Amino acid sequence: MFCIQRDNTICNNGMLVVEGRREVKPNPSCKTGSGNWKEKRENIQYTSSCLITKGLHSWKYGRFEVKARIKTQEGLWPAIWFLGVNGRWPSNGEIDLMEFYGGCLLANACWGGNTRGRVKWDESKKPVMSFADPKWDEKFHVWRMDWDSSSIELYVDDMLLNTIDLTETINVTDRGPTNPFQQPHYLLLNLAIGGKSGGDPSKTTFPTRYEIDYVRVFQKEADTRKSNAN
Repeated sequence: MFCIQRDNTICNNGMLVVEGRREVKPNPSCKTGSGNWKEKRENIQYTSSCLITKGLHSWKYGRFEVKARIKTQEGLWPAIWFLGVNGRWPSNGEIDLMEFYGGCLLANACWGGNTRGRVKWDESKKPVMSFADPKWDEKFHVWRMDWDSSSIELYVDDMLLNTIDLTETINVTDRGPTNPFQQPHYLLLNLAIGGKSGGDPSKTTFPTRYEIDYVRVFQKEADTRKSNAN
C-alpha cells in the first residue's frame, strides 16, 4: 500500500491513523494561469492523506472487513472504496464500502452509463442519526463487503446497507470491461476534506483522525488464483 501525503499518515499503538489538519502549505500542483481548481490555487488550507494498493495488490471476489473509527462532522468525507484495475472511470467500476458525508453513511457502486462519461449508480444512504447513538462516532465499527460472481453486499456492523446485483452492472460504452465487477479491484482508504459532498470545513474541529484498526481480506482458494492471475 502506498500513501499520498505521507506526513498525514501515522501508525500509533498498532493503529493506522489518517490525520486531517487545517494548515496552509504551498500547493504542489499549482500552475500559473491554470483554470483547473486543482492547479490554480497557490496554497492549500487543509491537508490529509490517501492510501492506495494500486499496482501492489488487487482482489477479485472475497470477504473484505475494515474496522475503523470515523468522525461524523460537517466538512469531512472519509471513505473505504475500491476501483477496477482495467478501464477508465466509471467504466472500470467503483465500489464504495463506506463513505460518510452530509450526515449519512453511503454504500454504493457505479459503472459506465448510457454514453461516455455518464455514470450509473446503485446507491444507499443511512443517516447516522438513525442509529440513535449520540456516541456512534466515538466507537469503532466494522464495514464488510461480501463479493462473488453474482452480487456485492455491503454491511456495517452486520447490518446490510446495499446489495448490488451483478447481472445489472453492464457497461454500455467501450471504456472498460463489459462487467467491471468481474475483474480485480484495488483498495483506497482516504479522508477527504470539504468539497460539494464533504461540506464546509471552516467550523470543523482539527486536527481530526480517521483510525483504522485492521483491514482483512478472505478469499476462497479458487478466487485467490483468479486475483493473482490478473
